[in-house]
Amino acid sequence: MATSTAGSFRQDGAVHTDRPQRLVRETKPGFKTTEFIAYAVAVVAVLIASLVVDGNGNGDNGGAVDYFRADRAWLYIVLLTVGYMISRGLAKSGSRDRNNV
Repeated sequence: MATSTAGSFRQDGAVHTDRPQRLVRETKPGFKTTEFIAYAVAVVAVLIASLVVDGNGNGDNGGAVDYFRADRAWLYIVLLTVGYMISRGLAKSGSRDRNNV
């Protein structure tokens, strides 16, 4: 009778091995990724640009038309957020967390 060194069957039918099993996630948590850092930097940059940019180019809105108003800045932030959510969804699609199987 040949014995296998790879593993043995337990009474419940699962394979028991002497090697410890690694619980590895295929994707990192969202806040640890470079795309989150890029998203956060882009949001801050949009807010700063909206604060600084005006119609006359010197940073002082002395009656000139504001070319980058707050409503447009918030629209860009919403678009950045949607893009970030789609990128995280694509990163996690098809991956399974082994802890929740």
